[in-house]
Amino acid sequence: MSLKRKAADVAAAAEAKKPKNASITSFFGTVGAPKSSPASSSPAAPANTPIPQPATSKFNKDAWVAKLTEEQRNLLALEINTLHDSWLAHLKDEITSKEFLDLKRFLQREAEAGKTIFPPSKDVYSWSRHTPLNTVKAVILGQDPYHNVNQAHGLCFSVLPPTKPPPSLVNIYKALTVDYPDFSPPPNNSGLLTPWADRGVLLLNTCLTVRAHEANSHAGKGWERFTQKVIDTVSKTRTKGVVFLAWGNPAAKRVDKIRLPHVVLKSVHPSPLSASKGWFQCGHFKKTNAWLKEHHGEGSEIDWNLDVDPAVAGT
Repeated sequence: MSLKRKAADVAAAAEAKKPKNASITSFFGTVGAPKSSPASSSPAAPANTPIPQPATSKFNKDAWVAKLTEEQRNLLALEINTLHDSWLAHLKDEITSKEFLDLKRFLQREAEAGKTIFPPSKDVYSWSRHTPLNTVKAVILGQDPYHNVNQAHGLCFSVLPPTKPPPSLVNIYKALTVDYPDFSPPPNNSGLLTPWADRGVLLLNTCLTVRAHEANSHAGKGWERFTQKVIDTVSKTRTKGVVFLAWGNPAAKRVDKIRLPHVVLKSVHPSPLSASKGWFQCGHFKKTNAWLKEHHGEGSEIDWNLDVDPAVAGT
């Protein structure tokens, strides 16, 4: 396993990815032309050697925002203020589509009806800030966000401390221990996976929001199209190749069009309902690192250890 990341490195990376805005707007706060988010400057370098990628043209966020209608700026306040610019540059046409704006109108009606939505609005796009597009080495796909209090925070499978790891995450830890007997889980029996995200593992759910205590309540409203665009963006732009980890049939369907130079690793889902059918022996974590090392060289592997203080790791 690659060397453990020092706490100071984790803290620096987490600080570099925080939005510059002093406060993050709610889902539907009115905005003018906001200041550029952290992507306008170079993101902090991952702990391991980054995979080299071709340079991309600079995205003029202010000019793009200035061309939006007032309604679009209001509906897209969350995206403008909290979606990392490295992603926004590629997703800007998608989020101004009729389908996405209809999704935002649906979420607006949910909020106006007094519905509690998870994760909190500031965390809906935390995956984009912890893992800017140019740092993606691997992609893990989830489904619906956790729908209970103090769980979901925008990264699939991850839960906020002091919440204990849910059953699927416990099984992920067990599979990791099979691959790496010296694997270190998060301290205090927690389930925070932000260290992975900060090291280039994109932790993406199919749906990015859910109504409190109602599983799949925001399924089929438009998130699936958006997150497919995220997957397609990784496939298109990460031209040196990344590893897609698809656990369960729904995840496998999302990556069925992924081709070289990428690799797709498939397995049953780590849920207790299916894990006994081969999950613990899938070897995905060691296989991911073997592939990265073979295709991108020594030092490109992912440190899967999670023994980082939550206060240092950030959320």
